[in-house]
Amino acid sequence: MGFRALWRWKSRPRGGRPKVSEEFRDLIREMSIANPLWGAPRIHGELKLLGIDIAQSTVAKYIIKRRGPPSQSWKTFIRNHSDCTAACDFLVVQTIGFRLLFAFIVMAHGRRELLHIV
Repeated sequence: MGFRALWRWKSRPRGGRPKVSEEFRDLIREMSIANPLWGAPRIHGELKLLGIDIAQSTVAKYIIKRRGPPSQSWKTFIRNHSDCTAACDFLVVQTIGFRLLFAFIVMAHGRRELLHIV
């Protein structure tokens, strides 16, 4: 009985944050489904504009989690933008006569061609 009383005392409710009503939880879920690009900060801001005082961490807990990444991967980004990107390099090469040769190279990624060499 003493052991039971000890654990009942240790696991008693101690207050904490008030429960979020089911109405607000449904509203948060509905907003996150209707606006898939909105994250917790944006939904939190919209709820504040509506006069609902709720923590951003609580909003993050109740939004619908997405399975995929929120945006495209780097591989997809490079593939989509390779035609309009270029790489440049500046290097110093020592010649046979021990002179320094400065080279500046610009290469287009789309066709893998040299655009500029100095």
